[in-house]
Formats: sequence, C-alpha cells, structure tokens
Amino acid sequence: MRRASAQGVLYGQAVADMTGMSGSDIDCMDFLNLEGRMTAGRLAELTGLTTGAITGVIDRLEKAGFVRRERDETDRRKVFIVVVPESAARIGRLYAPMQEAMQKLWRTYSDAELQLLLRFAKEGYKASLQATEALKGLVDAETSKPSTPKKKGRARR
Repeated sequence: MRRASAQGVLYGQAVADMTGMSGSDIDCMDFLNLEGRMTAGRLAELTGLTTGAITGVIDRLEKAGFVRRERDETDRRKVFIVVVPESAARIGRLYAPMQEAMQKLWRTYSDAELQLLLRFAKEGYKASLQATEALKGLVDAETSKPSTPKKKGRARR
C-alpha cells in the first residue's frame, strides 16, 4: 500500500511537472474535480493548506485557466472555485495511461473480488482520514504547549 501510495504521488508530480504546475496545485485540482465547486475555505480544510496558501493556489490555477471564481447568487460575499472543464481535460489526458493500466488490472478480478477491493478502498480512505485528524491533533497539542523557560546556567570562572 505504501509503495502504491508513493507511486501515485510520483505520478501526480510527473503530471504537475508536465503541466508546469506544483504538486499542491495538482492535488487541489483533484479535490475540485472530485468534490465539485467549493469555497476556498473548504478547499483549505480538505487539503490542510492554510487559507493564504490556498489563495496562491487558486490565483495560479485561475491564471492558467483551470478554474474560475464564481460569486454565490444569493450571498455575493461568498465565492466558489469552479473547474473549467475544457482546461481540466488537458490534465485529465495525462492520467489516461494510469487509468488504462488500472482498468486492465480490474478486468482480471471477479465482481465479488471487485466488491471486496472497493470496500477495502473505502474503509482504507476512512482510516486514513482518521489517522490524519489524529496526527493534526498531536501537532496542535505540541504547538499549543507553553514553552518551558530554559534554565540559565551560571558562568564558570
């Protein structure tokens, strides 16, 4: 699983390199493609990036034509980030070799095996989310601890 995960990251980085994007930009595009339009705050929440970093990502993606900002019709203060499908398709084509390889593999499994694999993937995703939240909790606890004053030693003569 770790090898597959690492290889997925490397594949995504290769796509990012081929499109002149950063890994974070590609990851954000993936979330936008999976979830649909969302606010910058929601994207920050999903990725764990700061709102400042997300603003930079969105600015770059918008400048490259991959997304656009869209005001909410009922609350003009709210802005959604929306994927531009024609532009996103340019990235999607780079994932075709991976999709073809995976579909070739999946065809070798029975329906029952595919159901088990699907269950494994869904439950693995949930476990990964829980572990990520637990890790964030540890980091937050560490950063919120009051720092202990360092003892000043006496100078030796």
